[in-house]
Amino acid sequence: MNALLILPRLLYGGLVWLANSPKRLLLTYSVLILICGTLYAPLEDETFGDSIWWAVVTASTVGYGDHSPETWQARIMAAILISAMVLLVIPLITAHFASKLIVNNDAFHHEEQEELKENLRVTRALLEELAARQRITSEGSAGPPVAPSDR
Repeated sequence: MNALLILPRLLYGGLVWLANSPKRLLLTYSVLILICGTLYAPLEDETFGDSIWWAVVTASTVGYGDHSPETWQARIMAAILISAMVLLVIPLITAHFASKLIVNNDAFHHEEQEELKENLRVTRALLEELAARQRITSEGSAGPPVAPSDR
């Protein structure tokens, strides 16, 4: 198969894998902050603490401006960090938690659905049996069915 067709499927599968776990999402967020903060320090001649602060502020898109990249390498890293956070990580975190809020607690579970289907089958069989008995009774008499107390 063509590598160009496989790559999007792998990326999509990776996003689904990532999105289905809040732990993985938060871990991804933390790892991105640590990697970018660690790389920012030597590129911009900043302390590690200031670099981590820069990464958090940049990832959250607050951008106070107290630390901003001057070198082209740090600017590219900032662009990647902002893009990854804004387009992937934050939307996935938001979507995951939003999906947990929207859960329908009144929905039937599989076992309950199967029980309802079985009950409907039994009810249908009983109704068909009752209808068949009523046909036999009505065919045997000229008038309407007579209640047992009227006999």
